[in-house]
Amino acid sequence: MKLFVQIPCLNEEQTLPSVLETIPTSIPGIDEIEVLIIDDGSTDRTVEVAKAHGVRHFVRHTTNMGLARSFRDGVDYALLHGADIVVNTDGDNQYPQAHITELVQPILRGEADIVIGDRQTRTIEHFSGFKKAMQQFGSWVASRAAGLDLPDAASGFRAYSKYSLIRLNIVTRFSYCMETIVQAGYKRLAIASIPITTNAKTRESRLFKNIWQHMFQSGSAIARVYLMYRPMALFAWVSAVFGVAGLIPFVRYLVLLWTDSGGNHLQSLILGMVLMISALLSITIGVVADLTRLNRTLAEEQLDLQKLARYGD
Repeated sequence: MKLFVQIPCLNEEQTLPSVLETIPTSIPGIDEIEVLIIDDGSTDRTVEVAKAHGVRHFVRHTTNMGLARSFRDGVDYALLHGADIVVNTDGDNQYPQAHITELVQPILRGEADIVIGDRQTRTIEHFSGFKKAMQQFGSWVASRAAGLDLPDAASGFRAYSKYSLIRLNIVTRFSYCMETIVQAGYKRLAIASIPITTNAKTRESRLFKNIWQHMFQSGSAIARVYLMYRPMALFAWVSAVFGVAGLIPFVRYLVLLWTDSGGNHLQSLILGMVLMISALLSITIGVVADLTRLNRTLAEEQLDLQKLARYGD
């Protein structure tokens, strides 16, 4: 059983030593532990620092490609080099690496395909009250979209089994965190959460400029993946709303016609027709989107077979 701990890095020469020095060197049930650095266009001594700490595996981007691409490229490298489990952590030393031992246990026991480190955001001192509330709200939205119950959907401290990584396909450019959760829920992958602590803050996030950008990007990723895998559910609701709203003008028209209140009241009839046509168009779009989903599912099954051939059973 081989474990790869992958660390996406962008100018992390100051904090990377603390990360590398605390990664467990042995874990019961794991035969080999390898560390992989994904250098996402660093301009400092990140790579040199990693080599000085004995790291032998690197994926290097000449320019900054973003967290999602770094995760995807790291996973590809790890699986090609025989990884059975991949743990993703951060180069800013946000997470105590000793928790890696706990993180992989549900996978080793065959209880989960993905394990997420729950940062218990309510207890993080440097998070403002607003940020804590938004983190909880974001986790609730992602959980509902995935049909799961996850306390910290935004946490990037995760363990993935080889099976789950073959099934998941990253398409977003911002962050893989929300996308993989919605995909995992749709594909019936087992997800577990374990409580972890966090280290003191070392720097501001480089993934987003402020909480509003983070909320927008995360929300967009959730909506996009939800539309990819559950389009009919969304368009059926939209159609129902238009349909109910369209009935109101029709009822008003019939009541006024029955009471003979004067006037032709064609505006109610026209409004009702417009809303009913919108309901019909919404359900039609939903059917087309659902057929596209079926084609995507078949394409992903073929992609899974290609990945199995590329990475081995």
